[in-house]
Amino acid sequence: MTPHNPNFKLDVTSEIGTLRVLLVHSPDSGLGKVVPSKAQDWLFEDIVHLDTMRGGEYDHYIKLLMYFLDPTKIKGKLAEINDPANKRNFFKPDNADFHNSTKVVEIQTLLSDILQQADIRKKLVAAVCAIEGVTYRLQLQLIDINPVELAKIFISGSLNDEQMIFAPIPNMIFSRDIGIAINNHMLLNKPAKKARARETLLVRYIFFNHPLFEGYRDNILEIPDTVQHFLRPGEEQESKTTLEGGDVMMVAPNHLLIGWSERTSVSGANEAIKLLFENDVVEKVTIVKIPHKRDYMHIDTVFTQVKRNVWVLLRSLTPGEPSQEDAEPIAWFADKKNKDKPEIVQFRKGKKPKTFSTLEALLDNISQKDLQSGEPTRFIYSGNNEFPYDAREQWTDSCNLLALKEGVVLGYDRNDKTVEAFKQSGFSIVKVQELLQKFETDELDPQSMTDTLILMPSAELSRARGGFHCMSMPLQRDSVI
Repeated sequence: MTPHNPNFKLDVTSEIGTLRVLLVHSPDSGLGKVVPSKAQDWLFEDIVHLDTMRGGEYDHYIKLLMYFLDPTKIKGKLAEINDPANKRNFFKPDNADFHNSTKVVEIQTLLSDILQQADIRKKLVAAVCAIEGVTYRLQLQLIDINPVELAKIFISGSLNDEQMIFAPIPNMIFSRDIGIAINNHMLLNKPAKKARARETLLVRYIFFNHPLFEGYRDNILEIPDTVQHFLRPGEEQESKTTLEGGDVMMVAPNHLLIGWSERTSVSGANEAIKLLFENDVVEKVTIVKIPHKRDYMHIDTVFTQVKRNVWVLLRSLTPGEPSQEDAEPIAWFADKKNKDKPEIVQFRKGKKPKTFSTLEALLDNISQKDLQSGEPTRFIYSGNNEFPYDAREQWTDSCNLLALKEGVVLGYDRNDKTVEAFKQSGFSIVKVQELLQKFETDELDPQSMTDTLILMPSAELSRARGGFHCMSMPLQRDSVI
């Protein structure tokens, strides 16, 4: 059972406040079973080498998170953890040496915890088996499996090393997409693709049934489908109500961004705004429309925040010109024939909507008005704003950075031109392998770091089309204002 964290509270008011608790999912065996013929159906561009992704790349991420969030779990133990002769597995919860941190929280652990409850186990087995279409006899067999093993089966799709009983859910490493903490509320997603249906179901059960979130049950928001949606003809994406966490950013205590993208529909954004305003969660929501292409996918592939006054983004996206005001989010974007319809619209509770002509104008407004930075807003551009590196490096997540604290962010080592742009902006650059050793030997203290881009190895992780912003669901951050 996950140990109790007496200091835990669901509390995220920005993208850059010092990170205290986050939810992750380390790569599981299902990632190693993605086949080329099904890769795109499972939302992967390529097949990955699991051992390299784990040991050579993602494991550095977990170690780094531990030094920043839960140092007692790793300080003084790095050499032992790194020693291959020990065959330790610090990162997966089915191993005796698993860290079981209450601050770097593994989704699989929480799933194992709730499966200890017989009634929850029966209900969740029935629900998974229903959406996967397995036999009733297999359903009965699964009910009797040990909860720790059952959690692995639900995620990997494998009954054992030889037998797969349903598809893996390899996208669970992108924990950002399954929900987003907004102040002390949790907004759960409605995925656009069938491949993410099972992980959404598992996470819903976790948030409504795990003791960690017991005090927040009434604060969990689920997006409904639009009224009588089942009567509408066709299966077109734009007719569905969808929303994914990569399209949602909590940029200030009263301000949320929602992307209208390939994966989040305008009706999904509309339903989210209604929920958020009805429950007094935020005062304003800005919809940012980006091209509905795989190149972009979510708004956090186009921009993320580094400091109160610093953002990293792709410059080549050019929004349209502002148009007349309207009352409903859906109405703003309904008329496709009008090319002058705005692409960035801010909806404010009890006030008329407001438009922004460029992404930079919106981000500057957030820095100056919402976060009161007091310094000029600066932009670091993907690929150092050079063609073709801007597009190449955005594809490999140059704009998808995770802030561990204000000014200290993680990114992939392969995005050379973007790294150069950070240097030109006065940031220190350090490779994670060197940084971990400095933490271990007390040459450097994580809490004293400022204005640093930490470079993470990325040969296999980048194939999965997501950066560290995607691979994190912050549950608790310090306030920045």
